[in-house]
Amino acid sequence: MIIEPQQLLVFIAAGWLLNLTPGPDVLYIISNALRLGTRAGIVASCGIALGCCVHVLAAALGVGALLAASATAFTAIKWVGAAYLLWMGVRMLLAKPPDAGAGALAVAAVHRSAGSPKSLRAVFMGGFWTNVLNPKVVIFFLAFVPQFIAPGTENKTLAFLLLGLLFTVNALPVCAGWAFAASWMGRRVDTLQRGMHWLDRVAGAMFIGFGLKLAFTDSPKA
Repeated sequence: MIIEPQQLLVFIAAGWLLNLTPGPDVLYIISNALRLGTRAGIVASCGIALGCCVHVLAAALGVGALLAASATAFTAIKWVGAAYLLWMGVRMLLAKPPDAGAGALAVAAVHRSAGSPKSLRAVFMGGFWTNVLNPKVVIFFLAFVPQFIAPGTENKTLAFLLLGLLFTVNALPVCAGWAFAASWMGRRVDTLQRGMHWLDRVAGAMFIGFGLKLAFTDSPKA
């Protein structure tokens, strides 16, 4: 038995609560759903989920333990992740506002562009890199998942992979909920639509904040 039945419910509930907590991933989903619609928010969620799968695999294979033990390895990945978040933040801050005279046609055009494969591919990859370049995620899996593995489990690596996959799949409904809620707001709040370019400014500032916070995060060994 990989996990005790009563622990399974706790594991699922804890996963939902953790994924309701705002962070870079949630912000990325909301910003894309607000600007481009529900489909883009869900695609962003799928990109983030793939990034989580990479972290689960890395933790199960011992890379997470390496990052937790090696300040050098953690710092190297930390700076790459921080640089990526800062780059996204600056790009959002410098984004040009839409043509105010275009009105509803401009909003409709933005939503139509979200359906193009090229646009959705960019949203998906942005979600993937936002997640996979954050070394704190793999440390989180390394700390969170093992406490739910049943003591008598023989193949703990397989158990870790299965529980990590369950956590990732379990997060998708919550992420989709964020996407639907943000898209609903974007369609119905006229003021939000007219000031959509300010969303980029706010999101950009928050991404820069997340990047700086990650940059100044001490390694787990410290």
